[in-house]
Amino acid sequence: MSELLKLFQDSSTLYGSNAGFVESLYERFLADPESVDPSWQKKFTEIHDGAVYEIPHSPVVERFAQLAIKSHGRLAELQGFTEESVKKQSAVARLINHYRVRGHQIAHNNPLGKTASPPPDFDPAYYGLAEPDMDTLFDTGTLYGLDRMPLRDIIASLKEIYCGSIGSEYMHIVDTTITRWIKNRLESSRDNLNIDPEKKRWLLKLLTAAEGIESHLQNKFVGQKRFSLEGSESAIPILDELIQGSGDKGVKEVVIGMAHRGRLNVLVNILGKSPASLFEEFAGTFIPAPGVISGDVKYHMGFSSDIATPGGPVHLTLAFNPSHLEIINPVVEGSVKARQDRAGKNGKNTVIPVLFHGDAAFSGQGVVMETLNMSQTRAFATGGTVHIVINNQIGFTTSNPLDARSTLYCTDVASMIQAPVFHVNGDDPEAVIFVTKLALDFRMTFNKDVVIELISYRRLGHNEADEPAVTQPGMYKKIRKHKSVRKIYAQKLINEGLITSEQAAEMEQEYQNLLEAGQVVSRPVLANETYTYTTQWNRYHNISWDTPANTAVPMDQLRFCSDRMQRLPAGFELHPRVAKLMDNRRKMAAGAMPLDWGFAENMAYATLLIEKYAVRLTGQDVGRGTFSHRHAVLHNQINNKTYTPLKHLVPEQGQAQIFDSLLSEAGVLGFEYGYSTTMPNTLDIWEAQFGDFANGAQVVIDQFISSGETKWGRLCGLVMLLPHGLEGQGPEHSSARLERYLQLCADHNMQVCYPTTPAQIFHLLRRQLLRPYRKPLIVMSPKSLLRHKLAVSTLEDLTSGQFQPIIGELDDVNSKQVTRFIFCSGKVYYDLLDARRHDNLKHVAIARIEQLYPFPSELFKAEIAKYPNLKDFIWCQEEPKNQGVWYQSNHHFTDNLDPHIKIAYAGRAASAAPAVGHFHVHIKQQKAVVESALYGNPSGK
Repeated sequence: MSELLKLFQDSSTLYGSNAGFVESLYERFLADPESVDPSWQKKFTEIHDGAVYEIPHSPVVERFAQLAIKSHGRLAELQGFTEESVKKQSAVARLINHYRVRGHQIAHNNPLGKTASPPPDFDPAYYGLAEPDMDTLFDTGTLYGLDRMPLRDIIASLKEIYCGSIGSEYMHIVDTTITRWIKNRLESSRDNLNIDPEKKRWLLKLLTAAEGIESHLQNKFVGQKRFSLEGSESAIPILDELIQGSGDKGVKEVVIGMAHRGRLNVLVNILGKSPASLFEEFAGTFIPAPGVISGDVKYHMGFSSDIATPGGPVHLTLAFNPSHLEIINPVVEGSVKARQDRAGKNGKNTVIPVLFHGDAAFSGQGVVMETLNMSQTRAFATGGTVHIVINNQIGFTTSNPLDARSTLYCTDVASMIQAPVFHVNGDDPEAVIFVTKLALDFRMTFNKDVVIELISYRRLGHNEADEPAVTQPGMYKKIRKHKSVRKIYAQKLINEGLITSEQAAEMEQEYQNLLEAGQVVSRPVLANETYTYTTQWNRYHNISWDTPANTAVPMDQLRFCSDRMQRLPAGFELHPRVAKLMDNRRKMAAGAMPLDWGFAENMAYATLLIEKYAVRLTGQDVGRGTFSHRHAVLHNQINNKTYTPLKHLVPEQGQAQIFDSLLSEAGVLGFEYGYSTTMPNTLDIWEAQFGDFANGAQVVIDQFISSGETKWGRLCGLVMLLPHGLEGQGPEHSSARLERYLQLCADHNMQVCYPTTPAQIFHLLRRQLLRPYRKPLIVMSPKSLLRHKLAVSTLEDLTSGQFQPIIGELDDVNSKQVTRFIFCSGKVYYDLLDARRHDNLKHVAIARIEQLYPFPSELFKAEIAKYPNLKDFIWCQEEPKNQGVWYQSNHHFTDNLDPHIKIAYAGRAASAAPAVGHFHVHIKQQKAVVESALYGNPSGK
């Protein structure tokens, strides 16, 4: 007998009716050797002995037969190896695979029941299998770890695994290591769903709490909105299991994001918020936190606490969230990223994000896709998020799933990142716990996102005053007859003899007694002694915007930084244009050339880094800069490798993170907001490719950046660089919509600046970190001024001075001769300056305001006071009259000028668009703006 045939016969799994299964494995091996287990790879490699076969033809069965015939006619020893048995085994293999791929479609995971009939391809007859085959032994592969089982038992096992309370989607994942891992976890043991009696009683306690707080609030505060969790109470056991399991795996922090539904339940039953405190909020007798001016509704509020776990304390943070649903997703991810950076090397496994979603929101909100798309990128990866989608099967108010999405499942968007999805019945708490453990293990093993869809229902309407039966009569007939998950599970434990009905009732009453007493009802909350990071924000409260900061840098420090920025690895070849730019920067550092914007900006970053502050800069083209001015990330023209000099200044320096982002505004800006609210000592910057790109992130700006402090007391030092200026390039990309930011300004909530010199951006960026003041900074950054011949600075401008909110007249004018004062902001200043110098106008003074909010009233009055004979005050802007500064800020001029001084506007007429579409029209308009400012009659206003 040949050695190959002996190998074949000695391997019991290759015998007789198993051959069809072997054939299917072999076809997979020929297509992709890595798609089968290593042991099979070894066997197949030896058997086909280097022969090359075309796919899909698989000659393995024929090959075996030939080997047997050549070996003294021993084919009979192959125990029933017939064409029919091969076909049957192949059919069984296809059926098994079909359950793995599509079993979720017929899973019994809807607590309200399924109405659709099973597809015909789940019928064994579809594969040519009939009743006589039911008791035939077939090879099972790895199903339950048994080599062979009767077909009847195979189908029963498949239904139990893939069609019970859990529907598993994972076969779409191309990484076979991942699919094999999930398959083995699902199929390897019948004991997967077994839970010990003590854990079952704890589960009932959690469900009792989840139901109990809702009924208590319903009875005590009749008619008040709370966005109840009723119908989806199993979300509480999910979160409890995630926290306890995370702690057991060494996790130290869990950051949670969720919209309003169920938030009060989570606050009280998971994070340990005092029920008495919550009741005060319902009654309107609570005291707002320091820094909170407007406050917010109770179901938007955040919270933090420390909870004991088997692995030690875990710090929980529930993020503040407005009603814009999924917009919290990137904010949480950004906060988690900051915490992971702070934690150091193993940060991704010591801090994890958990995001709750609604079914309609998960499929309907674009920021979900943006956040998912960010999950594995260098700039925004957080090592995997556990997503919990609470599917109440009605969406938000009255929607029908036919109108809520175009996909089979609300979770289908997650397939874009090949995340596994587990659809679990919310009325089966034990299945919920199994899925939660599986999801957490997956996240910690592969550092990738995973989705749990909790299929449940909403017992009440969208809010407690809504009547859902108006639009969903059929569903709510079922719901009103349907027992709560707590009652269902209590009865199950009673039937199992684990508790008595009296004990179940006592558990309910004990919880209500604790609520009445206002006592904490969650797991014990630990004293917050180990988590001290919140105290790092204390020094930034109640600080004035004009608190001074020494932003100047000694000359030797500047030149040191410049020298380090010029040092490149051996063999690093720059593009000729970049080489020229670097050579110019060398001359600037030597004082041989005026400083341009790119040099000053890079020096701001470098000097902060060597002072051990961190710098993080993201946006769609930030490494080079949209207008090719920054070149903080250099590209080797030989091998396309990159080098970032800012990361290699000195051995002990601050962390520099500079990443070109994906093409997203809302997701990325939300991420950076979350990061900046967590790390006060990082200069965190988001740069729009063009200023108007921020339009795509307006929700983040309105709901978080401008109002996060006044609503929630959350400080934030985020910088937004928004290229702005009318350059004759058309309506789009001309305006960063300066007026919108000014409209949002109040209560000293943020800073809006429009710097016009390199020294100004240098001092402005350094001031943002060096001053003990943390408010968002909105910068109207330049385009043409990046290389304007007059928009330059000197080294001395960086080694002395500071950011100037107002830059007064710089030419040598006789202040007593000045009767006309032109005030402006931005690049129009240089047009005005050129024209005045050309016309030699002695009676006109020109000044720039570089900080538009908070408005520097005292500096403004001091500037005006220089001109005792002033008659006319002209505000000049290049934006249309209904845009830009005029309508939002002219009250500051009125409030701070003497009544005899006439105030006039010089600029474009009001317009629906930010700019005209033709260059020659733009030039004509710009000339008219300048002439109006210099020569217009203020009385004609």
